[in-house]
Amino acid sequence: MQRIAWKQQNYSTEQNRQKSPAHVRLQLMMSSSFNKFRVGISFVMMSIFYKSAVDSLSELSPQKYFSTLQPGKASLAYFCQADSPRTSIFLEELNEAVKPLQDYGISVAKVNCVKEETSRYCGKEKDLMKAYLFRGNILLREFPTDTLFDVNAIVAHVLFSLLFNEVKYITTLEDLQNIENALKGKANIAFSYVRAIGTPEHRAVMETAFVYGTTYKFVLTTETALLESIGTEDIENAHLYFFHCKQVLDLTEQCRRTLMEWPLTTLNIHRFIKTMEAPLVTEVAEDPQQVSTVHLQLGLPLVFIVSQQATYEADRRTAEWAAWRLLGKAGVLLLLRDSLEADIPQHANVVFRRAEEGVPVEFLVLHDVDLIISHVESNMHNEEIQEDEDEDMESPDMDIQDDEVAETVYRDRKRRLPLELTVELTEETFDETVVASDSIVLFYAGWQAVSMAFLQSYIDLAIKLKGTSTMLLTRVNCADWSDLCAKQNVTEFPVVKMYKEGKNPVSYTGMLGTEDLLKFIQLNRISCPVNITSVQEAEEYLSGELYKDLISYSSVSVLGLFSPNMTTAKEDFTEAGNYLKGCVITGIYSEEDVLILSNKYAATLPALLLARHKEGKIESIPLANSHAQDIVQIITNALLETFPEITVENLPIYLRLQKPLLILFSDGSINPQCKKAVLTLVKEKHLDSLTPCWLNLKNTPVGRGILQAYFNTLPPLPLLVVVSLHSGGQVFAFPSDQAITEQNLLLWLKKLEAGLESHITILPAGEWKPPLPAYDFLSMMDAAGSQQPTRRESECTKEMDAQENDKKHEDKSASRKEPIETLRIKHWNRSNWFKEGEKSFRHDNKEL
Repeated sequence: MQRIAWKQQNYSTEQNRQKSPAHVRLQLMMSSSFNKFRVGISFVMMSIFYKSAVDSLSELSPQKYFSTLQPGKASLAYFCQADSPRTSIFLEELNEAVKPLQDYGISVAKVNCVKEETSRYCGKEKDLMKAYLFRGNILLREFPTDTLFDVNAIVAHVLFSLLFNEVKYITTLEDLQNIENALKGKANIAFSYVRAIGTPEHRAVMETAFVYGTTYKFVLTTETALLESIGTEDIENAHLYFFHCKQVLDLTEQCRRTLMEWPLTTLNIHRFIKTMEAPLVTEVAEDPQQVSTVHLQLGLPLVFIVSQQATYEADRRTAEWAAWRLLGKAGVLLLLRDSLEADIPQHANVVFRRAEEGVPVEFLVLHDVDLIISHVESNMHNEEIQEDEDEDMESPDMDIQDDEVAETVYRDRKRRLPLELTVELTEETFDETVVASDSIVLFYAGWQAVSMAFLQSYIDLAIKLKGTSTMLLTRVNCADWSDLCAKQNVTEFPVVKMYKEGKNPVSYTGMLGTEDLLKFIQLNRISCPVNITSVQEAEEYLSGELYKDLISYSSVSVLGLFSPNMTTAKEDFTEAGNYLKGCVITGIYSEEDVLILSNKYAATLPALLLARHKEGKIESIPLANSHAQDIVQIITNALLETFPEITVENLPIYLRLQKPLLILFSDGSINPQCKKAVLTLVKEKHLDSLTPCWLNLKNTPVGRGILQAYFNTLPPLPLLVVVSLHSGGQVFAFPSDQAITEQNLLLWLKKLEAGLESHITILPAGEWKPPLPAYDFLSMMDAAGSQQPTRRESECTKEMDAQENDKKHEDKSASRKEPIETLRIKHWNRSNWFKEGEKSFRHDNKEL
């Protein structure tokens, strides 16, 4: 399975390494001249923050830029016509990446496209959001800028592309085993897991690989299943293992594995690798207080196993066993008592020396290896607690889950998904797959929390449909196959599209949940609107017998009645039926005997018949002078329940009505008396200006938080309130000392209308923001772009040979749709209606 879509070209990174200050930094840290680790840290930090002569983003014309390219030297370029709000944020991050990339001998430039100069990289809108990596005048890789979302992602992606020979990306345990077997007796392996490409941990691995890539084989994965298969349960954090394969000569023997137990930073990985290079056990015959090893220089403690001539062999084995278990945590030495001039207490068999200067050594009596390990780890744990306490004093509480999606991903982080139930598509397999079979395709981004949360629902759907559906469930990771996603007009994540024979894909625009997506797939089994050909078939359709296996997914069936000569009206209804495909079953009847049905159901042609299967009722709605948009609105309003139970899933739909909410809060099933009172007023048209609904706190626990926000404490239930979200934010509570009856409720509503009731609270008008900042690169660009006048935005285009290739490329531009600003269907398409409800939900659900 190919996940990293760069071009595999055999170019060495040695020229960049030789000129890299970063390389010099780590090599200096390796030298013995660094007697103390803190001195090494200080030197590195000084190097990192050293202000070079060229520390800002160069701005060049195309001709000038290409003239600066040198054979064998890497360069990252971003072509644009003019600064725009959509590119300003990216340019800020690119400017931050100038210094770290220059440390690796990689130049960075912003290339301003000018009319006087012609370049294949200037002019096409579809290439506007791309950056290009060159070696000399050869294009190595193009990056969609949404994958370069911050300075860490920029550095990580660029180094990842340059180090394709040194860093092997794998996805399965079999891949790892093949690499391990191939390197036994030859080289050691640094195997790392990061949660996503472009994270700070990924950058740290790439920076280390830049220095150590010719010494060790670096292997990288983002697959949690692979991490779990080697025995790690903690998949929340990034990990690095060192595989000791060089000393393994027996191909049937597994390489020893040492886990790095520090966070994945460049300095920590360097420190860890240096401990792997140190001798496993060193014999010494001098005062422990005077001994100096690489471990002390790296800030690690020393453990001395005290030995004497009579027990030397046993002590040596003990020291080696302890050294393997403490590898990366402490240095282990064999202290020869018989040759030692310093005074060691006779009872002591272990000496422990901390890395801190001036701290006296400890003389211990420990009779087994486990006690030695426990003593070292307990001291390390105490140091970590102190460090955590210091960080907590300065940092916000990062355990706060300020986003429900992130919380879902966190909660399910150890859940192993059976991804094999869906087919992963690539640029090579996409077309042939969607043409050969009816397919559902999930376009997602592996680095995005919403995508990963929905991927879990998507896999749940695959489990439900296993063996029962002819629809093929597939997925495309747009982080790996960005060009493919661009060709399919995917501009946001996640997106689900249904392909039938590879033509005219239908986009899913419902809630991101298993049941809603299942409904969409099942209702798309039939082509709507269904052409009904006889009165008998129409009666079967209205009764639910014709499609009884779909009634559980659509409790309402819609039948359009038209005279044969009503051509325009039939076309409008057909357009509306296509628009609502996957949401409701629609049918059309326009035979000569249509008057039989219109007379039976008292419908004036053209008309809609709504068959409500749960209630067993059929009602008619006239369609005179109704266009497609009007028909969609009529049907969608008719699908709404009269007195619905509000849930997280359906709240956006009812918020779209822009009416105050009359909410009955209940701790369990609804009170029959209260329900009767509300339904009576609904039937008598007294609640037309409100949206009556009820909320079950047992099914939707967030309701308790809502009530506490209204009343500060949880009031007695049941409780009736009116919430004016769209007109002032006032919250009114029905008097708790009155019974909820038709008469009392009507009287209270009339007082509200007359302004005689006082509100209990006013919801804030400002949009809710999470307590901790979230960095959403695409949303920030869209928000910035919506604040500017419409104008021609900067464009870029791909040039495979930077100076000589004059070949013209086909324009496959795909423009992004402008955001919807009102609830009116300005540009009428299916996604607008749902997007508006989701936008209202994001804004209003927290206020509610």
